[in-house]
Amino acid sequence: MSSPLPKWLMMRYAVLWKAYDKHEFSHHDASYTLAEHQPSLVSVVLSSLKRHGWLMMRLDEIDSRKRIYSLKQPERAINELEHKK
Repeated sequence: MSSPLPKWLMMRYAVLWKAYDKHEFSHHDASYTLAEHQPSLVSVVLSSLKRHGWLMMRLDEIDSRKRIYSLKQPERAINELEHKK
């Protein structure tokens, strides 16, 4: 279930959604897209999005140390917020 995002996180979600839409991406991709060269900050963004239910994560089939991310569609997340009330 999705929960509301703080403004700082929603802005980063929007940047990632614009870049990847329904496609999967890696931590490296997110770092490049967000133009934040501090890997720890990108990790915080991804972790926060996952915790709020707006990001899905799976392990890479070839290298299980790597994670593959995909964003929940905004319509679906908002619909979940409405049903949560």
